[in-house]
Amino acid sequence: MTPEQMRDASLLELFSLEAEAQTQVLSAGLMALERNPAQPDQLEACMRAAHSLKGAARIVGIDAGVSVAHVMEDCLVAAQEGRLRLRPEHIDALLQGTDLLMRIATPGDPGGEAAVPAFLAQLAGLLDPAAAQALPVPATPAPAAPVLPEPPVASEPLPEPAAEPEPHAPRKAGKRTGENGERVLRVTADRLNSLLDLSSKSLVETQRLKPYLATLQRLKRMHGQGMRALDGLKAQLEASGQNAEVLQALAQTQQLLAETQQILLQQATDLDEFGWQASQRAQLLYDTALACRMRPFADVLNGQSRMVRDLGRSLGKPVRLVVEGEKTQVDRDVLEKLEAPLTHLLRNAVDHGIESPERRLLAGKPEEGTVRLRASHQAGLLVLELTDDGAGIDLQRLSRSIVERGLSPADTVAQMSEAELLSFLFLPGFSLRDKVTEVSGRGVGLDAVQHMVRELRGAIELTQVAGQGCCFHLEVPLTLSVVRSLVVEEGGEAYAFPLAHIERTLDVAAEDIVQIEGRQHFWHEGRHIGLVAASQLLNRPATQDEGHSLRVVVIRERDQLYGVAVQRLIGERVLVVMPLDPRLGKVQDISSGALLDDGSVVLIIDVEDLLRSVEKLLSTGRLERIERGARSGRGVARKRVLVVDDSLTVRELQRKLLGNRGYDVAVAVDGMDGWNALRSDDFDLLITDIDMPRMDGIELVTLVRRDHRLQSLPVMVVSYKDREEDRRRGLDAGADYYLAKASFHDDALLDAVEELIGGAQG
Repeated sequence: MTPEQMRDASLLELFSLEAEAQTQVLSAGLMALERNPAQPDQLEACMRAAHSLKGAARIVGIDAGVSVAHVMEDCLVAAQEGRLRLRPEHIDALLQGTDLLMRIATPGDPGGEAAVPAFLAQLAGLLDPAAAQALPVPATPAPAAPVLPEPPVASEPLPEPAAEPEPHAPRKAGKRTGENGERVLRVTADRLNSLLDLSSKSLVETQRLKPYLATLQRLKRMHGQGMRALDGLKAQLEASGQNAEVLQALAQTQQLLAETQQILLQQATDLDEFGWQASQRAQLLYDTALACRMRPFADVLNGQSRMVRDLGRSLGKPVRLVVEGEKTQVDRDVLEKLEAPLTHLLRNAVDHGIESPERRLLAGKPEEGTVRLRASHQAGLLVLELTDDGAGIDLQRLSRSIVERGLSPADTVAQMSEAELLSFLFLPGFSLRDKVTEVSGRGVGLDAVQHMVRELRGAIELTQVAGQGCCFHLEVPLTLSVVRSLVVEEGGEAYAFPLAHIERTLDVAAEDIVQIEGRQHFWHEGRHIGLVAASQLLNRPATQDEGHSLRVVVIRERDQLYGVAVQRLIGERVLVVMPLDPRLGKVQDISSGALLDDGSVVLIIDVEDLLRSVEKLLSTGRLERIERGARSGRGVARKRVLVVDDSLTVRELQRKLLGNRGYDVAVAVDGMDGWNALRSDDFDLLITDIDMPRMDGIELVTLVRRDHRLQSLPVMVVSYKDREEDRRRGLDAGADYYLAKASFHDDALLDAVEELIGGAQG
């Protein structure tokens, strides 16, 4: 590509960026002018946007863009000068021109330029009806169902231009301005994720300085005690009449210790200061990296106000969207996933909720309907409230539809509460529309919205007031990268319950646990709550402390409510989500992992999956009773297994699998670390990977077989490599068992261990 071609390519990209920004200004301004056509500030903003696009299109040589922007500018100038009063048909045409400019500026959309002649004829007809009659191309009426331009997706960074554009270009290469005038750069989501991951790890690393500082402080205290002991010894020697040489040597020792005490004091002070500054910098780095992923809620609303307006026009209903909390910060991934459900709810509000103008006037309401969307932060969640001032939901019609569809008997429906009736609207395929239209009646309704909200680990609730409208209340996490959780301990392992699913935590007295139909329950706030043991759900040894009460986490998923008895509550933590190795597949009841402040691993509970496990145990009758004060395996020596693997995920999963079977498991991060562990401790089995840094598994097995003390130790090689030559290498080196599996969430590993060394307690 020649330099001239590279320069042209960069200018086309710049024009696309210019069109993206200016068409947003045009859309917002034109909808404001529709409500008040004489707003001079909005007329000026729209005219300047059209003028800028005309100049940008002329620079890059897009004649179609010049023509469309020019005729739009003429229309807006006429409105500014009072020669034209903007009517709804003018706004329709100008909005179509806005869409057309975006299509022209979008690479790979050949239909944009083809639609230009019809648009020019349409707008010319509106400006000069007499001249329009002489034109061969008739004016195009406003479409019944407007087609909105898809929002541009910018997941990859734009390539840097090879040459500086001309001085009169709309914007300099690689530079955009934000809402506050700052310079804005486009960065890929993967790079932001990597930055957040590195910053979270640096935050954890700074916490490792604390034990070193504590040790240094303890050493300083011991040093002081030693000096005081020497002072006492000197006094005793002087009293006993020791010769001068001994006293002089003692004095030299005291002087040396005094100098080392000064050095130790200075080093402890320096380390304390360094640790504090490092933790502050790491926290600031983490907060800044997290803020890079956050975007204002307004970013998801691009085009939504226009969509509500156009849909209302096509249905003969004047409707406007009022947004509150546009600057509420939300993770960009959450914003992307919210766009589809919000669009569906907004269309649903216009189609189902807002009445026709005639019915609204008869009901004493304004002719124009209002849909209000409010965004706010609450307890680490993004709370969205979408309300309309429509007619609400006809509960009698809803009841008839439930009975007609055979979803529930009539006598049962008659006794249902309003909330129970409204819950049927979220069932798959349920619709109150009798016929299919372009907007409704296809059976893809609120169930799809609920599914998308659940994928965000959120919840949705519908309330309504007859004749006054409906309200959808959504709660979703502010970010998918960070989750606020309650960390608990069960069987010596840490697990995290996302706070969004926790109703409360409480202590349940032993005498308050009752048996109902063979299941354990306790009474709380007017209802029976089922009680299950975390040890059974998570396959951990039952180690509930002895006492008269249980520590219970009450979790909720939609209408399901269960109490999970845990060994110990550690506390609330903000965890950086670390996805599990995709080779593991779906790990039952676990969604992801994280690191605590001390660097230890915690697994984040998949609450929805956990409750499915509870239902499965209930249906099979295998739900165990919680024995208060019971301890398993006390005083019984367990067989020890050393797991050597450089993958944190695989290492931790093997440790948990073996630990659940009762084995005492130690881990090593590579072959060298494993060799040091074998030489310093006793084990009943070695499980090792092959490919590892510093010392691979083959070298480790070879060293074990050459050592007189370890040569009889059973060795298992577990590797993703399943080629025959890899298997032969492991066995030739001296391994007793070679396990080639793509995942470890089945019984293959456990069966192999029992085959080699028997059960955990022999």
